[in-house]
Amino acid sequence: MASLIPDTWGVPDKFRQRLGSSAGRQRAMVEAGHLLLVLHELPAPGEQERKARLYWRAPTGEWRATGTKGNGLGPLKEHLEVFRKRIAELDDQIDDADAAGVLYRVLRAATPIARTARHLHRTLQEAREAVDARELIMLRDTAGDVERSVELLTSDAKNALEFVGAKEAEAQTELARRATDAQHRLNLIAALFLPVTAVGSVLGMNLTNGFEGGGVWLFWCVSVAALVTGLVVRSSVTRGERVQRASS
Repeated sequence: MASLIPDTWGVPDKFRQRLGSSAGRQRAMVEAGHLLLVLHELPAPGEQERKARLYWRAPTGEWRATGTKGNGLGPLKEHLEVFRKRIAELDDQIDDADAAGVLYRVLRAATPIARTARHLHRTLQEAREAVDARELIMLRDTAGDVERSVELLTSDAKNALEFVGAKEAEAQTELARRATDAQHRLNLIAALFLPVTAVGSVLGMNLTNGFEGGGVWLFWCVSVAALVTGLVVRSSVTRGERVQRASS
């Protein structure tokens, strides 16, 4: 089984025994003054497997990194910078977001980054406690800033998503209120003209009812009576609604 540690690295055999072909969790290994950092690359949304990045510090203070040649301290700093830049990009998306879908995608991308950044900070803290080196102090502090930034990012994304949801719910409530008001006005109009419509329908039947020979005064009397009845019905409806609102 091939090891993730390059064959050219003069690390203790114990490191090769403890590290196989997969990265495992992020951690710091210390043996005889040697320090090996097993870190994860920036995760993508939905990505299950984590890609490993190894950084070795020899007892002489020399650094090596997988995938690069020369001093490995620079690539380690760039590794942290990749996290910082990605968090800044997601933060800009939150500022410009006005839809729940955009905020959900930001939150989905930030969640695995937050978990990786938290373990990254813990790993560098363990390395700082095991090896007394100034560069580890700066790297640990940078990782702490990255962790705080992504925590604030996820918090802002959740708050923004909740705000958008509350705003949409408020808009739906307003639309429902307007629809209720419109229906209420229609009910009042129906209550006002229902007696008139009923009387007109009854008197409009082709049956003998005794009113055929009545004059114009009879028409207006019936119309006024029906209209007054409609006003009484309308008043009873509004009075019942006022009583209900007062009791609630």
